[in-house]
Amino acid sequence: MLTPEKAKEVLQGAELICDEATVHAALERIAAEISQRLGDSNPLILSVMGGAVVFSGHLLTRLNFPLDFDYLHVTRYGDATVGGGLQWKVFPQTSLTGRVVLVLDDVLDEGHTMAAIRQRVIEAGAAQFFCAVFADKNIDCAKPLQADFVGVELPNRYVFGYGMDVKGAWRNLPAIYALKQGQAL
Repeated sequence: MLTPEKAKEVLQGAELICDEATVHAALERIAAEISQRLGDSNPLILSVMGGAVVFSGHLLTRLNFPLDFDYLHVTRYGDATVGGGLQWKVFPQTSLTGRVVLVLDDVLDEGHTMAAIRQRVIEAGAAQFFCAVFADKNIDCAKPLQADFVGVELPNRYVFGYGMDVKGAWRNLPAIYALKQGQAL
C-alpha cells in the first residue's frame, strides 16, 4: 500500500496512455456491442471485485435491457505487482444454472484468472459464458482465452487507473496511466 504522498509522486511520474475521452468512447462502443449480442438473453452479469467495480458501474448504466447482477472476488495479485496463486474469496450467490453469464473485469493480462473464472462458471451450470474487459493488455504470448468484448487495448506495461491499481492506489482515476520505464514504486 502506498502512502498518499507516494501515490501522488507515482501519478506525477506516470505517463497518460488512455485519456478520459477515450475511456468514454470505449464504454459507449462496448455497451452497444454487448446490447446487440446479449440484449435478448436476460444475462447474469458478474463483476470481478475489486478491479472491475469502476468499469461495471459505468457500463451497467449504458445497458438498456433486463439483466441480473452479482459479483465474484478472485485474485492472483492481491497487493503484489505480479500474479501469484489464484485465491477465491467470493463466488456469486445467484444460481448460474442455465444462465447466460457475462463476466466483467478491468484488464485481461495473461488471462489465467479469467480462464479459471470461465471454468468455475461453466462447472456451476452456466449455459453460456462471455467476458468483457475494459482493457486487453498486448503481451507477447498466447492467452488461454480471448475476451468477447474489449474496451481498449493497452501496451504490456504496468498500468493503473479506471479500476486498475498501483499498490492499492488510483483505481478511482477516470483515465489510464502507465509507469514509466524504471519508475520506482
